[in-house]
Amino acid sequence: MNATAFFTRVLSWLTRSRLTVDNSMVKELDLDRFLGSWYEVARFDHFFERGMSQTKANYVLRDDGNIDVINTGIKNGKPKTAKGRAKLTDNPALFRVSFFGPFYSDYRVMLVDADYRYMLIGSSSDGYLWILSRTPQLADSDSTAILSEATRRGYDTGKLIWVKQDLPALWSI
Repeated sequence: MNATAFFTRVLSWLTRSRLTVDNSMVKELDLDRFLGSWYEVARFDHFFERGMSQTKANYVLRDDGNIDVINTGIKNGKPKTAKGRAKLTDNPALFRVSFFGPFYSDYRVMLVDADYRYMLIGSSSDGYLWILSRTPQLADSDSTAILSEATRRGYDTGKLIWVKQDLPALWSI
């Protein structure tokens, strides 16, 4: 076994052993409705987005059947972009996403509105949670529904960082 495979297995074991939440996925996901631009309304804190506002994700189907993931945001007044790739799996609500070379992480669609207006996204560990929306702000009733679902699943919603989306956009995706 090469070093990359060994490291990936150890990392997978470590994150799997921390799971204290229900991160089960939706039963069905319409990929065509999923694709496109989503605002990041809230997230758990993690180093790769720390201090960012106006964060958005754009999902674009590639010719090879996978998905380009383009994340944008503003940090210290400057635009930042991270480009990644999502591999499809046998489960339409589970993607394997990579922004860092050969290392992939689970991206789990745990809740999606019937009209694809908002989503609750998790991973294989309890340390990641995102609320995405097609609009910069959620209606109060939508926020209540999403937070209720996240709480029911065991996530500490008090740890969510609500992303500032009210600044003038420097670009659009």
